[in-house]
Amino acid sequence: MTCNRVGRLACVVGLIVAIIARVPARIQAGDEPSRDKLWSMVEKFVETPAEFAGQFGSYRSPLKFTDGSIVKSADDWPRRRGEILETWRRRLGGWPSLVDKPEVKRLESVEKEGYSQHHVHVQISPDGKLADGYLLFPPGKGPFPAVFVPFYEPLTSIGQGEKGRGTHDYGLQLVRRGFVTLSIGTPGSVEKIGLDTRQLLVEAGVEQRRQPLGLLAYVAANCHTALAQMSEVDPARIGIIGLSYGGKWSMFASCLYDKFACAVWSDPGIAFNEANANVNYWEPWYLGYDPKTKRKPGIPSAENPRTGLYKELVDAGDDLVDLHALMAPRPVLVSGGTEDPPRNWLALNHLLAVDELLGKKQRVAMTARPTHVPTAEALELELAWLEYWLKGDAK
Repeated sequence: MTCNRVGRLACVVGLIVAIIARVPARIQAGDEPSRDKLWSMVEKFVETPAEFAGQFGSYRSPLKFTDGSIVKSADDWPRRRGEILETWRRRLGGWPSLVDKPEVKRLESVEKEGYSQHHVHVQISPDGKLADGYLLFPPGKGPFPAVFVPFYEPLTSIGQGEKGRGTHDYGLQLVRRGFVTLSIGTPGSVEKIGLDTRQLLVEAGVEQRRQPLGLLAYVAANCHTALAQMSEVDPARIGIIGLSYGGKWSMFASCLYDKFACAVWSDPGIAFNEANANVNYWEPWYLGYDPKTKRKPGIPSAENPRTGLYKELVDAGDDLVDLHALMAPRPVLVSGGTEDPPRNWLALNHLLAVDELLGKKQRVAMTARPTHVPTAEALELELAWLEYWLKGDAK
């Protein structure tokens, strides 16, 4: 049994090493890569590895209507997509009304080398709740493409946190490549100073009687509107990127709000996996909120059973592949690491099937790395994906 585990581990490590070996040399900071160069960097990763090609695992196909009938053509898809979207809105608890004109209050402005930085509070609800963040502008008038960057707190995303420099300081990396970036932290931190992300999300779930991941997607939608209404931003070219917690946030936001033109989900765990404590959708700060009961943090067990929407989904044999399908046919890169190993192509192949039904190809990609935090090569691919799809005319 031990030998089998070792053999499987060697297989996975070997596959990751092989994928990393395919990564082209990094683009040097300050270079303006051609579109052909960008595509040459990511093209290899839009093909499912042979080991997983044509396989769909045990996941339920999103190309089946709720009555069991099959989606047979692109003309059928809007109706099926509507079913999926309505189902997820019900599951998550629905959204309040979106903010028509979110206020973006600039608290402090600083000129940096090659860009301007503004500490901002962004209105994220009709009743005036705020998100703390940083808005970065490249030089010039624009309109520029833009990217929304959610994370625990915004300083990491702009290269001023304790960690993250050169790995997931996405706001900084992207403004240097000609994007407007809006990086924010967990909502509630302005009104409830001192609470950590878990506390803020659990309290928000209880107060609003909704699953926290749905609330985070709602916040992202309002931040998209805030960006879209800026004269410096092209509203048709706004993407989203996040790592880990920010990756889950980015995944739910881009799937539930189709005005995001492109996405990068960096190692969020795109499918349920109770063998990995970090793919923790069962927690009350993600999908485990339950108004009737509370559970201790940790992997579900007989002593600490599943709760909330997560329990409902697992009991019904559902996962997240129908959520992913809402992304079609917009481009998405899953930047995989320890939480999204190559076998998660089995889930992602369902999104590929939807794209193919719609006559779109090469819009879904997945890379692999042996770590959770992006390597230099993984970061370069994430940035190249956003540049390719949000700058100029993509394929």
